Amino acid sequence: MTQAEREQENGKEKEKEREKDKEKEQRGVKRPIVPPFIPEPLQEQIQSNFIVVIHPGSKTLRIGRATDTLPVTIPHVIARRHKQTGQPRYEDPWLLRDGLNRPESNEQRQNGLKMVDQAIWSKKMSNGMRRTPVSAEQARSYNRQIRPAVLDPNSRVKWTNTAHQPEYLVGDEALYVNPADCYDIHWPVCRGQLNIHNKAGGSLTAVLADLEAIWSHAIQKHLEIPLKDLKYYRCILLIPDIYNRQHVKELISLLLSSMGFSAVVVHQESVCATFGSGLSSACVVDVGDQKTSVCCVEDGVSHRNSRLCLAYGGSDVTRCFFWLLQRAGFPYRECQLANRMDCVLLQHLKETFCHLDQDICGLQDHEFRTRFPESPALLYQLRLGDEKLQAPMALFYPATFGILGQKLISLQHRCQGDPEDPHDEHYLLTTQSKQDQSSKATAERKALPKTPGFEGESSSQGGGEQSERGSHGQEADLGHSQGECLLGGAEAEDPPSALLSRKTTMTQFEGKALGLDKAILHSIDCCASDETKRKMYSSILVVGGGMMFHGAQEFLQHRILNKMPPSFRRVVENVEVITRPKDMDPRLIAWKGGAVLACLDTTQELWIHKREWQRFGVRMLRERAAFVW
Repeated sequence: MTQAEREQENGKEKEKEREKDKEKEQRGVKRPIVPPFIPEPLQEQIQSNFIVVIHPGSKTLRIGRATDTLPVTIPHVIARRHKQTGQPRYEDPWLLRDGLNRPESNEQRQNGLKMVDQAIWSKKMSNGMRRTPVSAEQARSYNRQIRPAVLDPNSRVKWTNTAHQPEYLVGDEALYVNPADCYDIHWPVCRGQLNIHNKAGGSLTAVLADLEAIWSHAIQKHLEIPLKDLKYYRCILLIPDIYNRQHVKELISLLLSSMGFSAVVVHQESVCATFGSGLSSACVVDVGDQKTSVCCVEDGVSHRNSRLCLAYGGSDVTRCFFWLLQRAGFPYRECQLANRMDCVLLQHLKETFCHLDQDICGLQDHEFRTRFPESPALLYQLRLGDEKLQAPMALFYPATFGILGQKLISLQHRCQGDPEDPHDEHYLLTTQSKQDQSSKATAERKALPKTPGFEGESSSQGGGEQSERGSHGQEADLGHSQGECLLGGAEAEDPPSALLSRKTTMTQFEGKALGLDKAILHSIDCCASDETKRKMYSSILVVGGGMMFHGAQEFLQHRILNKMPPSFRRVVENVEVITRPKDMDPRLIAWKGGAVLACLDTTQELWIHKREWQRFGVRMLRERAAFVW
């Protein structure tokens, strides 16, 4: 047989084998096929200079590329031109807030100040002596005689030029818009949440439009990224520890659908603060301009039960300092909290003069300058005593703020439910409750003796207990849905009695104005294990711009040591308060943590892409968020 004939024969045999295989497949018997070698897809390399990190605060916006050493920092404010002539002018308040003008406000301030003075007197100075209190009367007689000296007839500070009538102005330009111009002033974030109210520009749509305008302006002007190129960029958005789900959902839609980023990651400020400071675990105390949040973070996870938000911050200290200055005969008598330029001055005076150092005592002479547009530059002399220490201490005795009728403490609330998310917490709670009831009923049936005479009675008793449990469970669920109880994923298995007792405790806390030191102790006490609590006492990280006072670290450490439970004093070797990790500016640490997050390998699993968001919506957050949504 020739070679050609052999090849022809082999070809016929192979053809027959193929036909047999086809017949087997048709009969339902498939031949095992060795899967071809498929190389694993290479992980997408994302360049950090194509990631924008956004940290929106109540007063300040911090934004920059993940590769930037420092973010761009601008006032988080916008001025919008009136659409119609003669329209009444509106301006969001800065230092003023609701709950200050009640008849009892001044009385509460005085009571708070008495507690502050008592605390100042009770703590000894470093030399062992007690501090001699200085009354406001001693400074007042001097300050009332002061008249300003003219440094320059022209302050050389000008109002923003609005001759070309721009539709809106952002940041410092918005801050220096002449009140006589036809512009409304809006701060789109208030106390860490979207500033939604029933006045001009207070709707959700208007606030989101303001945020888009401010962020787009910052990206174009300061980062020099054309908006049309955002489709090549990704974004990391920092959100508060206690977040509003609806607001977060709207912000993601704003970034992906309106501004056009290709993908987004959202993460909590407290966790990013630990990333930025290089700590694995810490009790993070974020003192912002209008809110203070406390949260325990362990290995990149924020403990839900420990989250606490206090509705006061640096601007409240500024307002309190102004009240104390007035008591001491503040020589700049035209100063008003409703005036934007005066607010800028008061913020500066607080940052310059206030401290938490007990050793600095007695009357001291200072001077300050006022430079306002269309006014001469003036120099004032000022004599102050304890006012510089009393104002920052109001954070520990919030009655000194004089705020009445306002809810000053927020806790992590149960989700109100979202129609777009069928597997929200209500669904999980219901299914968990049904499983618990059924397993308990089964266990009871097995445990009870099967005596014929008592069979009916025993089953009726079991049913009674089950219905009683069901009613308790329902009551607990109602509590969650009203948002009055803290509950994490693990706590869903707690018995209803424990849930209700926790609910009562938390409701009591929400009705009080908790000082900063007590809030820290409460947050740590909410941690599950003693080992975690020990870690938190050993690492209290203070970030944000509201506690940048000289002596703050030692002062807070002293307060925590004095008030921590005695059982932990023996266990905790060292209570450490960290106010400047790695000598970094505490205001930038959370943003820096967002930039670190962009470089982590684990972050690659967290990106929510534009197409995914448009298709699945908020369900992507349950799938991709780095925290329990």
